[in-house]
Order: sequence, then structure tokens, then C-alpha cells
Amino acid sequence: MIEPSILSCDFSILGDQIRQAADAGAKRLHIDVMDGVFVPSISFGMPLIKSIRKMSDMFFDCHLMIVKPERYLKVFAGCGADGITIHAEACEDIQAAVDEIHALGKKAGLSIKPGTPVEVLEPYIPSLDLILVMTVEPGFGCQTFLEGSLERIRAVREMIGRIKPDCLLQIDGGVNTKTIPAARQAGVDIFVSGSAVFYGESIADNYRQLTEAEKEAE
Repeated sequence: MIEPSILSCDFSILGDQIRQAADAGAKRLHIDVMDGVFVPSISFGMPLIKSIRKMSDMFFDCHLMIVKPERYLKVFAGCGADGITIHAEACEDIQAAVDEIHALGKKAGLSIKPGTPVEVLEPYIPSLDLILVMTVEPGFGCQTFLEGSLERIRAVREMIGRIKPDCLLQIDGGVNTKTIPAARQAGVDIFVSGSAVFYGESIADNYRQLTEAEKEAE
């Protein structure tokens, strides 16, 4: 499925653009929380999530690109996150954080940056609901899908199939109608897309084209 990322929204009309994405068929919304430390950029936090929670029943997939995310899991759960994804590189005790996310009644995800070996994920797969493989260096939108990402996706897909087949595989970065087909064939379940959804004249047309690219790949 296609999961729009609000990092690429026009924030002067954020609520309207979220509604347009939902009307186009989106069931999930990707929310990138960046602290300016783990990644260079600073995005948004709990107040924004709490605000948009009031006007949307979509699944809020909160991607925490922050150091020591375990400090804030309860707060993000309380402000409206349905799923919380942490980074393997940023968390001191990954298993404890995953267990806490589940104890809060939320879906737990684990993400890795492009330079992190995929093998880091393997011990945690039995406990995960989702794995996010970054296909760009995290921190900025509108980047190009990194060479070598497909091999990493296939490797993670193999681990998931062997250990926990119902764990979802998600990618984020450089997702568009050109990159979706090969990634879908490599085993991706969820495509996070920002600029390819929200830029241009029609969110509905953008979403339809991305969805068609995914279906054609199947």
C-alpha cells in the first residue's frame, strides 16, 4: 500500500491535504519526527500529532528519527500514534523499547539507515510488526532512491519470511512510480511517499498513479 508522508505537505493547508489523501484511498499516514540530532533536520512533534488526530481516523505511523526514543514512547502513544517505529542506531535497548510500545497497545516498528547492516534486525524480528528500510539517508525529503537498496530489501524480505512472515516490510525514500515496481517485486508491503503524493496539482491523481504502479508490479 501507499502511505503518504506529511513531511511533504503544505503546512498552511495541512488538514485539507490529509483529507485529500484519505479521500484518494490512503489508510495510513506517515509522520516523521526529527530532532536535529539523530538527523540534521527538525520537523514536528507531539502537539501536531495531537491536533491532526482530531480530524483523521487513518492509522498514524510515527517514525521517530530521534536519539533515545524510549524517553518519549508513552507520550507519542498518548497523543495519537497507532504505530511507533524507532531506529536501531538510536536506541540503547531495542527489545525493551519494542516491548514498551506493545505494552502501550501500539504496533512496533524498527528502522535502519542505508549504512546499517540488515543483520542488525534479525534478533528483533519475532517481536516486530513492521520493519522500515530507509532507501535514502534520513532527514530530508525529495531524495533519490539509493543504489543497492533493492539488495537490502530482498535480504530483509528473506529474514521476515523465515522468521515472522506477517511482519510488514516498509521502505521510505525516493518512492515514486519509477521505483515502486522493482521494490514491490523485491517484497515491499508499504511504500512511504511524500513528494510523489503531495507535490503537483492533484493529490488524488498522484495517489492513483502510485497505486497503479504498485498493482502493475504484482
